[in-house]
Amino acid sequence: NPDYLRLTKFFGKLFTINFALGLVTGIVQEFQFGMNWSDYSRFVGDIFGAPLAFEALLAFFLESTFLGLWIFGWGKLPEKLHALTMLAVHIGTVLSAYFILAANSFMQNPVGYKYNPTTGRAEMTDFLAVLTNKVQLVTFPHVITSAYMVGGAMVMGVSVWLMRRSRPAADNSLYRRSARVGAIVTLIASLGVIFSGDLQGKIMTEVQPMKMAAAEALYETSDTCAPFSVFTIGTPDGTKEKFSIKVPCVLGFMATGSLDKPVEGINPLREQLIAKYGSDSSALVKDATYTPYIPVTYWSFRFMMGLGFVTMAAAAAVLWSTRKGGTPRGKWWSLVIFGAPLAPVFANSFGWIFTEMGRQPWLVNGLMTTATGVSPSVSSAEVWISMIVYTLLYAALAVVEIKLYTDYIKKGADPFEQPKSPDQMTDDTELQFAY
Repeated sequence: NPDYLRLTKFFGKLFTINFALGLVTGIVQEFQFGMNWSDYSRFVGDIFGAPLAFEALLAFFLESTFLGLWIFGWGKLPEKLHALTMLAVHIGTVLSAYFILAANSFMQNPVGYKYNPTTGRAEMTDFLAVLTNKVQLVTFPHVITSAYMVGGAMVMGVSVWLMRRSRPAADNSLYRRSARVGAIVTLIASLGVIFSGDLQGKIMTEVQPMKMAAAEALYETSDTCAPFSVFTIGTPDGTKEKFSIKVPCVLGFMATGSLDKPVEGINPLREQLIAKYGSDSSALVKDATYTPYIPVTYWSFRFMMGLGFVTMAAAAAVLWSTRKGGTPRGKWWSLVIFGAPLAPVFANSFGWIFTEMGRQPWLVNGLMTTATGVSPSVSSAEVWISMIVYTLLYAALAVVEIKLYTDYIKKGADPFEQPKSPDQMTDDTELQFAY
């Protein structure tokens, strides 16, 4: 199908641009583990190292190798085999996500380990338990489906923009097709995000009840029909609620799946943690502050959900406006074009901010605090310098990526050319996908 070939090559260029720039983002974590978080790396290195090694040696090499075959294999590999190389790339990215999330899930809910008092380290006893952590089993589908939302929304937004300015006009139907595919993927993925997020909330309540209480700014235990607040104003120190707009029973269902079960509040949970870990100078947590920063957890949780619903609405609007050969018109569509791809990206970001900030003050839940995981020899000035340098570096890379993206989007899909078969290719033939 000539249309599908043109769209595949067009979006393939955008994918490879993003892939190349995305590789660099993981390097900072490697530096941080060894330089800024040496005590943390020493404590969990035996556990963290295994899934991250699998990610690098198995998943990353799988996706990068077959992406190279896909980029340079046009006309050199049989067409069906060439198409399968992108499927291998997809499998590699999914495996990468699984192994990385297994490492992160250990921080949320430590399993499959024993503590060695001689070395002062957590040592792995069951790798399968780490890979099948109950937090991992709900986090993985939530993250993957949210990634599909990002991909679908990007395809949808770019396609709607090109459809509105189709040159030549015959390409209007080409971009309408990709816009509808992107919108359908976005909506289906959104349903997966909602379903997996519901399961994740219930597991979170089980293993990290303080995080769920912080998400709602629920200070006192709600015995039945716990409400969900749409908007809350608290005291400056984040210890009490002053004003709130609430929807009855929603939080109770989100947290427990029942309207009758109680949802524990921040204050009683804090008392439980003080009783377990101490409240004096010998406590694991300085000044026994066992609660996360409530304004961040509360609002990041709502921005995550709100932007997700905005993305769903945009996808539904695109499907409705493109039915029966229609083309979206009107100035307000610019909000959909530029907002739809960004909304799920920021929703993902707010979701991760909530996940990591809601775990505070723990670095590894119940085992190690953030304050005890930092490198003792690294000063705050050194951290600031490295953070500023990396921020400037990534800002420059962001400019490069946006420039490349906009240039190739403006060009649109290349005109159709009949592909050459492998037997027509020679060593001197120019690559068909060179750019």
